[in-house]
Amino acid sequence: MRTGSRERVHDLTQECADFVRECGGDGLLHVFVPHATAGIALIELGSGSDDDLLAALGELLPADDRWRHAHGSRGHGRAHVMPALIPPYATVPVLDGRLALGTWQSVALVDLNVDNPDRRVRLSFLSD
Repeated sequence: MRTGSRERVHDLTQECADFVRECGGDGLLHVFVPHATAGIALIELGSGSDDDLLAALGELLPADDRWRHAHGSRGHGRAHVMPALIPPYATVPVLDGRLALGTWQSVALVDLNVDNPDRRVRLSFLSD
């Protein structure tokens, strides 16, 4: 997927729902991003929470010159620390081919790395 050249919270819920519908049945969906600078979050989207998340990460992990990991754009090292806070994976229960998310939960890719606009997301299904 293409995340572009800005920090982003990208909704993956529909892609995940389509995948588990094809798998059918009950089980677990595992979502994984094989990148050192991205994470997967279960969060409410579309109500401002995605912008709030980016703002909170900006306060916790400022884009400045404090980072020892210092190649790339200014503050790039913070993107390498972020997966310790928002891990590169999430597991979601699946019931009868449907994601068993809460009413307002979505599956989202969180990407602070403005130097890498391309991301891969791996979906795996473990059936009961």
